[in-house]
Amino acid sequence: MSRRRRYLVLAICCLSLFIVGLDVTIVNVALPAIGRDFHASVSGLQWTIDAYLLVIASLLMLSGSTADRVGRRRVFQTGLALFTVGSLACSLAPGLGALIAFRALQAVGGSMLNPVAMAIVTNTFPDPAERARAIGMWGSVFGLSLALGPVVGGALVDSVGWRGVFWMNIPVGVAALILTALFVPESRAARGRRLDPFGQILIIALLGTVTYGIIEGPAYGWGSARIMACFAVAAAALAVLLLYEPRRSEPLVDLRFFRSLPFSGAALTAVAGLCAFAGFLFLITLYLQDVRSLRPLVAGLFLLPMALVMAASAPLAGRVIARRGTRIPLLISGAGIAAGGVLLTFLTASAPVWYVVTCCLVFGVGQGWLNAPITVNAVSGMPRSQAGVASGIASTGRQVGSSLGVAIMGSVLAANLHGPLATGFTAATRPGWWIVAGLGLVVGAMAVITTGRAGKASADRTATLVASEQEQIRAHAA
Repeated sequence: MSRRRRYLVLAICCLSLFIVGLDVTIVNVALPAIGRDFHASVSGLQWTIDAYLLVIASLLMLSGSTADRVGRRRVFQTGLALFTVGSLACSLAPGLGALIAFRALQAVGGSMLNPVAMAIVTNTFPDPAERARAIGMWGSVFGLSLALGPVVGGALVDSVGWRGVFWMNIPVGVAALILTALFVPESRAARGRRLDPFGQILIIALLGTVTYGIIEGPAYGWGSARIMACFAVAAAALAVLLLYEPRRSEPLVDLRFFRSLPFSGAALTAVAGLCAFAGFLFLITLYLQDVRSLRPLVAGLFLLPMALVMAASAPLAGRVIARRGTRIPLLISGAGIAAGGVLLTFLTASAPVWYVVTCCLVFGVGQGWLNAPITVNAVSGMPRSQAGVASGIASTGRQVGSSLGVAIMGSVLAANLHGPLATGFTAATRPGWWIVAGLGLVVGAMAVITTGRAGKASADRTATLVASEQEQIRAHAA
C-alpha cells in the first residue's frame, strides 16, 4: 500500500474516533439540560453516561476478535451504521428510560469502531516508528473532537436543545460509512477465533453488577442486601472467568497477554487514566452549569483550552514514543493528572475564572499524553494477527475506567451532598478530586514499573509464547 493510501485509511479510521470523542463531551455538556427536561436524579444522569460505557466495555473484546475473524472492514461498517442509527434514536427519546436504552443501542455500534479501527491502522502501518506517528495523529483527532464537543454541544443546547447534540454524529457517521466502502481494504487474521459466549456473559455480569452497585449504593445503602448481592455476583463472575478462560484454546479474554508487563500495565493505566477523565468531565460539567450557573455554550468554552491542549499534546507524545519509548509520555501524563486533581481540591463556587481554567489545563496536559502510550504498549510485541484482540482489551480498559469514573464520582457526590447542589457541591466533591490525584499517581507508577528492561523481556516472552501456540493450533487444524 502506498504512503498516500495508508494515510487516507488512517484519516477514514479517525472519523470513527472523532464521532466517539465528540459524543463524550457533547453528552456531558448536555447532562444538566437532560436532567431538567426529564427531572432526573444524579443517578439518572450517571446511567445516561454509563449505559453507553458499560455496553461498549462489555462488547469491545468480542468486537475485536470478531473483526479479526470475519473481516475488520465489515465489522467497522456495521458499527458505523448502528452508531448512526442509535444517535438518531437518542435525539427522538421521549423519556429518560428510552434515552438510556437508545444510548445502549448506540454503544453496540460504538464497540465496533475504535478497537477495530485501531486494528486496521496497526495492520496498515507495519513499521513501528511510522505506526507510532500514526497513533499520535489518531490521538490528536480525539483531542480535536473533545475541543469541538463542548463548544458545539453548548451552542446546540442553547439554540435547539439537548436533542441536537446527537445530530452531530449522523453526517460524520454517514460520511465515514461511504468512505470506508470506497477506500479501506478488507483484512482479517490468518485464522479466525471461535466465539466464547459463556465468557461474554461473565464479562457482562461482572461489569454490570459492579457499576450498578457503585451507582445505586448511596441510594440503597452500601450494606443493603441488593448492593451486597451485586458485589457478590461480580466477585463470583470474576472468579469463574479466571478459572474458565485459561481452559479454552481460544478464549475471549486471552489471559496470556497479561504476562507481558507493558500490556498489563497498559490495561491498568487505561482504567486509571480514563476513570480520572470521565469522573472529571461528569463533575466539572455539573460545577460549571449548576454551581456557577453558566449557560451551556459558556461552560463549553471553559473546557475548550483543556481540549486544545490535549489535541496538541497527543502528536508530541507520538513523536516522543517513536524516539524514546513510552516511559516519558506516561510520566508526564501521570504528573498532569495528579497535579490537576490536587488543584481541583481547592475549587470553590466563587473561584476565579483563571483558576478554573488553570485546573482544566493542567489536567488536560496529563490526559493529552495518555492515550498514545497506552495503545503502543498494548500492541507492542504482539503478533499482528492478534491486533484486534490486543487493542480490544486495551480499549475495554478505557471504557471500564470511564464507566467506573462516572459511577464513583457520582456516588461520592451523592453520598456527601447535603442540601442543594449549588451550595454543597464543592465540599461534596473534594474526596472525588483526591481520588483523581491518586489515579494520576497510579499512571506514573505504571510508567516506571512496566517500561524498563524487565517489561521489554516479558513482552518478548509473551509474544513468542502466543506466536508459537498459534502455530501449533494452525498445524493441528491443517
